[in-house]
Parts: sequence; structure tokens; C-alpha cells
Amino acid sequence: MNASRRPEHSALPVSPSLEPLARTAHIGNDPGGVNRRSVYVLMLAGLIGLAAVPIAEVLMALIGLITHLCFQGRWVWSLGNPGDNHLGALVIAIPVLGSVVVGLMARYGSPAIRGHGIPEAMEQILTNRSRIPARVLWLKPISAAISIGTGGPFGAEGPIIATGGALGSLVGQWLHITPDERKTLLGAGAAAGMTAVFGTPVSAVLLAVELLLFEFRPGSLLPVIGACAAAAAGRIALHGNQPFFAMPALAWPHATALLGSAVLGVVIGLAAVIITRGLYAVEDAFDRLPLHWMWWPALGAVAVGVIGWWQPRTLGVGYANITDALAGTLATRALLVLGAAKLVSWAIALGSGTSGGTLAPLMTIGACLGAVLGHAVAASMPWLGLDPRLAALIGMAAIFAGASRALFASVVFALEATWQMPALLALMVGCASAYLVSGLLMRETIMTEKIARRGVRVPNAYQADPFLQERVAAHATMQAVGLQAQRLVGDTLAWLDSEPEACHQGYPVVDARGSVLGVLTRKDLQRAVAQGGAGTLQALLHRAPVVVRADDTLHDALNLMVLHDIGRLPVVDDDGATLRGMLTRSDVLGAWRRRAIDATCLGH
Repeated sequence: MNASRRPEHSALPVSPSLEPLARTAHIGNDPGGVNRRSVYVLMLAGLIGLAAVPIAEVLMALIGLITHLCFQGRWVWSLGNPGDNHLGALVIAIPVLGSVVVGLMARYGSPAIRGHGIPEAMEQILTNRSRIPARVLWLKPISAAISIGTGGPFGAEGPIIATGGALGSLVGQWLHITPDERKTLLGAGAAAGMTAVFGTPVSAVLLAVELLLFEFRPGSLLPVIGACAAAAAGRIALHGNQPFFAMPALAWPHATALLGSAVLGVVIGLAAVIITRGLYAVEDAFDRLPLHWMWWPALGAVAVGVIGWWQPRTLGVGYANITDALAGTLATRALLVLGAAKLVSWAIALGSGTSGGTLAPLMTIGACLGAVLGHAVAASMPWLGLDPRLAALIGMAAIFAGASRALFASVVFALEATWQMPALLALMVGCASAYLVSGLLMRETIMTEKIARRGVRVPNAYQADPFLQERVAAHATMQAVGLQAQRLVGDTLAWLDSEPEACHQGYPVVDARGSVLGVLTRKDLQRAVAQGGAGTLQALLHRAPVVVRADDTLHDALNLMVLHDIGRLPVVDDDGATLRGMLTRSDVLGAWRRRAIDATCLGH
């Protein structure tokens, strides 16, 4: 063995089961930073963002075509209004027929197309290394187009978010990248899909961070930004630059209006909790039916059709409903009826397991409720100065913040979708109030309840890794016993058994200059003696040394331990060779124990 060779992390042998991960792992680098791999992933994400634009255009066109064919009998590709029909009671049959097709696609294609897509993407990230089956890429948008085009009370954004996520996952499966990078591409595709529909890149980035990536670091954030920027550029090239929900300009609110925003957020937060629990109660009711789940969407579609016959506005994407509620063009009674009817229709349809989304229906319900409450406040407490249109905007954002707990995405989405900058502070107050109420009354969210029931735990708080802040030198044993490589095995074992200070199980082996050659344990020595070995310690070394530098972090050390399947690391000087100490798993656990005590013990 060449003892003068400086050990390099990337050249060390790795546990075979972790070899694919180690090839692209960046041991010794700040895991929150960027490197050359980040540029590669960023370029991939940009291409995915560009691809999301035509996918979104095709989906929207397909929804429009199916809508026009089913409700107006016309061959038109633009988004249509399913409520504009002359079918009478026959309108009830259209959602049922569409749901039968969706049920068959789910049964014989992929059950993953059921639901609104984000919980399913979460589950693949947390349990399946961000792998989404290839067939979901085309089954999800087609099933959603059929469901929405035949009157389903959903928006197009949920399916395109799921489709974009599937595209990012598939690119990550086709190429030789790590699961962590594949997760980044999945989040980038999902965020790009949302951007391609709404033209809201910043809120799409935040949505990916809060609901899919479960982290906030440059290595994953920059590719998502690149994908959203590319998708936004493509959308602007096709449709220009204008707010998705146009509404009259709002005035900057007075201080008293912020109080009204907080109270409004509390009420909306309560509504979000009730809606979430009601949705899953409907889902539980379908689970108890003595009928195969393939037929549940058709059964739920009966309610969609009946409600749509009574209130045609509840059919289809309903983006115009949100615009009308925000603009203040609907009377209070119309707002109440529309919000209630949309809620019942959407909850039954989504609870039945059809293919649809949550964002647009929730925003419709929230905008209607916020506008109603805004009119009530304006009539009874005019001194608060709460504009009903501002109340509708707060309701639209706060109900999503309370139901999903995507706080920042909700605030920024309302701003980007309407261009109403004066509403910023009121939106932040209202959404934060709804978030607080939701957090106090509901453990899971509308996005996590389904997968939590299957035993999947979703992170709900993001903080810096404490091991990134701890140096190896502060926790290692810095007076390590080094064994000379030329000592005989038998003499060394006898010395260890007789020496009181030699109380460890593993020891570094060094040459005459103190450079680390490897690590041997007592079991290694005992096994060699039992086999009659009488050679030197150096003859027992069969792998290059795996070392950590004194100035490295515990995060670096943990990565090395896991990737190389070892429980102890020699600590060396900055030159990467000279022995300074020894770090064991017990030392690392001791650092974690001190952190846990600091977090739980008050006043100590």
C-alpha cells in the first residue's frame, strides 16, 4: 500500500448497495450549496419547464374540445362554459358518462390518476425515491381532461401539476442522477406546470418548496426557479402578460382593515378545517360502499350533474366564477349559493376518487365566502374599512393556506394572479390567521391526510440541519490511540488487552510518519490470531482508509459512515493524512442528544 497517498473521499470504496448514490454524492461540500452538478440539473429543469408549456396548452385545448363537444356539440378547442347549454335534465348524464371512462382508465390503466395529484406526488417523493410510473404522464392529463370537460367541478392546474411532476420524475429516471436530484426535477416539473397554467412563477416555486421538496436550499431551489422561469417565458410568448384573474384596482388598506383581515382569516381557517374534514368524510363514505371503486366516480358524478343542472356555474373549471367574485359583480345571495353548491359538488366528486384538483374549487369557495363576509363587515362595521373585494381575495388565498398550509405560496399566488400589490399585508395577515387556526385544530392537511392514513409521515417544518453547524473536532476523541502498521498482530492484541487506556473497539493504523493507513477492530485482530496469523497489522488492511478532516462537519462524517457502511472514522489534519483523533457513531449520537436536550429543556 502506498502510505504517502492522500485519501480522497470520492475515491474510497463504497458499500455495494449504495454505489449508485455514491457516484454522484458530493461528500465534503456544503449540501445546501451549488456545484457543477447543480448547473446540469438546472439545465434539465429549464428544458422540463419549456416542455410544460405545450403540455399545458394541449391539456387546456383538450378540456375545451371535450366541453364544447359534450355541452354545445361544437368542434372548438378553446375553453368553454359547460353551463352554457340547452340540454335540460340531460346534462346530468354527461358527468356520469365521463366518470365511467375515468373509472375504467383508473382500473385498467393506473390507479395513480385518481385524486388531485399532489398527495400522490408527495407519496412518491417520500416512499419511492420520486419515481412516478411513465403511464401517469399521459393517463393523468387525458383522464383529467375527460373529467373536467364533461363537467367535473375542478380546475386544470391540479392535473397539470401532477403531469409536470411526472415528466420531471421520468427525466430523472431516464438519466443517471441521484434520487435527491430526481426529487428536484419532480418539483421543478410540477411548479412549471402550475406556472404554465396561471403565469405565477414565484408562487409555483414556493408551492414546490412547501408541498413537494420539503427543504429550502440552493441546490434544489435554483432548478425549480429555472423551470418556472422557462415556463413563464413560454406562456408570455403565447398569451402575453396579464393577470389571470383581472379585478378592479384595490386601494391600500387602512390599519383597521388589517384587524378585519385577521378576523376574516380566522373564520376562513375554520372553514378550511371543516371543508377538509368533510372531504375525507365523503371519501370514507365511498370506501364503505359494497361497490368496486371503479364505479365510485360515476356515482359521485350523479350529484355533480344534478347540482350542475340546478346551478350551471358549478360545472367545469369555473375560473370565471373566481374573477366575478373578486370583481364584486355577484350579489350576496348568488355568492352564497355558488359557494355552497360548488363545495358540495366538488367534495362529492373528489371524494369519489375521480381525476381532478383542489386549487380552483377551493379558491372559488374561499372567494365567495370572503366576499359574503366582506359585505357583512362593510354593512355592520364600516369603520373597519374592509373592501368586500379585498375580503374576497383574502378568502381565496386564506382557504388554500388553511387547507394545505402552503402559507407563502397562497399569499404570493393571490398577488401574482391579480396584480393587486396593495393587498400584500392584508393577505399575509389573513393567510397567517387561517394557517394558525388550521394548525391548532387539524394535525394533517387536505394534501397529507390521505397518505398519512397509509402510514406516510410528511415533514411540516423546515430547519437547518444541526449537523451542518457542528465541527468534527468538537465531538471526536482527539487523543486517539494509533497502532503502528509494522507491529505484529499477536503482540498488538495482547497490548490492547492489558492497556487500561485502550478501551475502544476500533483503532486507526498509522505508518511511521503518522499517516492513516486504515482501521482495524479487536474482532479483526482476534480473527487473525485464531487463524494462526503472525503477520503485521498492515497485512490485514484490505481497503483504502476512510477518513474525515477535523474541520469537516458532522454532516460530512455521517455521509461517509452511511455510504461506506462503517461506524468509526479516523480524524486527520487538513493535509488529509496525519492522525488527530477518532470519531464514532456514539460521538455523533452524543451531539444529537445535546441538541435534543437544548430543544426540550426550559431554563437549563
